[in-house]
Amino acid sequence: MIVSAIAFYVFAAMAVAAGFMVIAARNPVHSVLFLILTFFNAAALFVLMGAEFIALILVIVYVGAVAVLFLFVVMMLDIDFAQLRQGFLQYLPIGGLVGLILLIELLLVAGAWVITPEAMQVAASPAPALEQAANTRALGQILYTQYAYLFQAAGLILLVAMIGAIVLTLRHRVDIKRQVISRQVGRKRHEGVELKDVKPGQGI
Repeated sequence: MIVSAIAFYVFAAMAVAAGFMVIAARNPVHSVLFLILTFFNAAALFVLMGAEFIALILVIVYVGAVAVLFLFVVMMLDIDFAQLRQGFLQYLPIGGLVGLILLIELLLVAGAWVITPEAMQVAASPAPALEQAANTRALGQILYTQYAYLFQAAGLILLVAMIGAIVLTLRHRVDIKRQVISRQVGRKRHEGVELKDVKPGQGI
């Protein structure tokens, strides 16, 4: 028990510190590396809780794919961060408004135990025991029943993030030919086919 408690506090402290460095680091590449460290520490905490499946998914999906994708996208953007910092005061009121809205939402979530009596019943509903169901099956039963709408919302958020990454990395260059589907579909026969009347013994 003492070793588990020490490991919990070490991994939790490292996760909090790395999460803070994600937003505090000036170099975006360093921020992504600290994000990977945060994921590893969170995976270790899941292992201590007995959720090995979630820990492996966190390492394989987020560290192996998402975080590396973030790193490549940040390196491909070639953003002038000095110019972005110059407009900090210009967007400060909008950022403060968004932060205030998030703070109000967090307070509403924290007070949901008093506002919504059903929340206590949802939290008190026991998960299937490991002897009765495997770890993956128990997770699926909870995820696709009680948290089905939140699961779909998370999928929509990831879809928006993917579209945003594509828009940020898409660069239009004049010297590159691009496929225009509408022009291909609306193309007429006489525009693509030309008949030549070649007489016998003569070339084109």
